Amino acid sequence: MEEKRDFGERRGFRGRGGFTPKPVEVGSEYDVDIQETSRRGEGIARIQGLVIFVPNTKTGDHVKIKITRISTRFAEAEVVSQGEAEGGEKAEE
Repeated sequence: MEEKRDFGERRGFRGRGGFTPKPVEVGSEYDVDIQETSRRGEGIARIQGLVIFVPNTKTGDHVKIKITRISTRFAEAEVVSQGEAEGGEKAEE
């Protein structure tokens, strides 16, 4: 008897990141440190390895962000507040 495989496994999508759960959710807020700047001038933070693009920030900024969009390989966020924020979740690097 032939073993059935699901479509994702057959097409090689299994474990590729496009279908794995993300460490962030749209609308959630996180405290992050901006680690570098993108080619377009946006700040880049990372939460559990996921790249987060944050406009109007620069390397070294510590900001509280709100996730606005999640893509398969990155997320986008907006700044809620600058500097040391109280409460919220601390980003894991």
